[in-house]
Amino acid sequence: MNEQHIFVFLLQLFILLGAARFLGEVFTRFRQPALTAEILVGVCFGPTILGRFFPQIHGFIFPSDPMQRHMFETVAWLGAFFFLLETGLEIDFSSAWRRRGDALKIALTDIIVPMVLGFACAWFLPNSYLVSVDNKLMFCFFMATALTISAMPITARALHDLHLKKTDLGFLIMSALSVNDVIGWLVFTVVFGFFIQSGARHDQMGIMIAMAVAFVVLCLTGGRVFSNWAINRIRTLKLPEPSSSLTFIFLLGLLCGAVAQKVGLHALFGFLLAGIMAGEAKALSEKTRQTISQMVYAVFVPIFFVSIGLKMDFLAYFDPVIVLFVAVIGISLRFLGAWIGVSLCRIPKTNRLTIAIAHTPGGMMEIVMGLLALDFKLITPTVFVGIVFGALITAIVMGPWLAWGLGRRKQVSVFEFFSRRGIIIPLKVENREEALRVLAQAAAQEDDLYDDELIVHTVLEREQMMGTAIEEGVALPHARLAGLRKPVIIFGRSLSGVDWNSPDGKPSNFIFLILTPDNDDAVQVQILQAIARVMQDPANRQAVLNARDASQAWDIFQSAFTQLYVERLK
Repeated sequence: MNEQHIFVFLLQLFILLGAARFLGEVFTRFRQPALTAEILVGVCFGPTILGRFFPQIHGFIFPSDPMQRHMFETVAWLGAFFFLLETGLEIDFSSAWRRRGDALKIALTDIIVPMVLGFACAWFLPNSYLVSVDNKLMFCFFMATALTISAMPITARALHDLHLKKTDLGFLIMSALSVNDVIGWLVFTVVFGFFIQSGARHDQMGIMIAMAVAFVVLCLTGGRVFSNWAINRIRTLKLPEPSSSLTFIFLLGLLCGAVAQKVGLHALFGFLLAGIMAGEAKALSEKTRQTISQMVYAVFVPIFFVSIGLKMDFLAYFDPVIVLFVAVIGISLRFLGAWIGVSLCRIPKTNRLTIAIAHTPGGMMEIVMGLLALDFKLITPTVFVGIVFGALITAIVMGPWLAWGLGRRKQVSVFEFFSRRGIIIPLKVENREEALRVLAQAAAQEDDLYDDELIVHTVLEREQMMGTAIEEGVALPHARLAGLRKPVIIFGRSLSGVDWNSPDGKPSNFIFLILTPDNDDAVQVQILQAIARVMQDPANRQAVLNARDASQAWDIFQSAFTQLYVERLK
């Protein structure tokens, strides 16, 4: 390595990361995934555009020197590893398992149905799409897996933008996707292991499968316990945070990645498992999770997806047939699988469409799988380009489609569930449990079917499954109660704030206790959406913070919620 290598490497990172982040922010403003912008930047600076029209400039920035190419590829692969690690942090496997009745049904049908039908559809693709006819079986297994796995990060972002992530509906969707991701990646890595070790004896293959299963079981049992203990020790010893937890999680990812690679699974799956183990630690604060997510998505993920666009001339290998195959068949099969799953559950009909749509994007996961298959010559460049464009189409379509599905619901006015006596100003409490107790006492007076202790217990149980704090000092603790006649909303304002383990680390000043009937999840979704939208406006937050008493806060809420209701009816 010489000084020129370092200069060109830094120039590559500066140009590509800067362009990817800028264009990603533009796309995000229009509610489109940054993934699309990142790959588009790679396509523009790669052989597709820059290399075709300005070959000399392209040759200077991206010389054919193998060392220069490997330097950038190494950083790009770090992006892939940390992307899977961060995805694992989003997976709450234990909570998903606790909801295994509905979540498991949806996840299993959303794996089995697309896998079987996807394999059948791939079998009828022309042999021209195959690297080798001898590997057709493996090719079909790969295509079936790619058409099955859903892009949880894309769905999580859409749920966040639509203020659904903290609802029971959002929790169910994320739980089902968590199981889908783990099983989907396990199937893929086993199939992939079979392919790259196709010359191995049957007994060797059996040993590889046994070791792989043992490793996964160890990670999801003892590994979770160890991670929770380690992060608890970091907090007990008062080591600097979030740097200490961040270092531990990255080291865990490196270790699991190395072990996964050694036992025949790909290192990427090891990083996913490491993220799941660390994500299960209750001591890991939401602020630390947010710090890891921001770092990964600000630096590593853009570089990885930009590198995909640099790999080849996308126009030369573009085939509309395979693009439509991946997009249309992928969306249809994932939607069908999830729809069958929700039909087998006792889920309100108003939520079935939302859940099925949320399972349709392929996006990032599909592309990562395609890149691995391309590097090991399981698929052709034409199929890979088809997977990239098909995955982007599914990611772009899902957000507007999900918003349309939610817009078809019958609109309700949130303010009809408020009352002036349900506003507590000031809320003088020291911690979360005290706040819930005060709010629950007010709620019990609104509906005499419940005592305050039962309300506190039910809400805290829901908090343990998924925290309800959102950004900018807002917390939305909620629960569904059997026998409740109508929704009840109680609001408390704490000037000093209450620690609610929020993603941005800020104390919660605005606390809304939301209780809904257990058979009316659709109303709960609209209530949480409406409150989140009203409170994301800085002017509304400041007005409520400055309110002299409950009467003035009531007037502020009445104006804000009435305006939102009118906008929704238009």
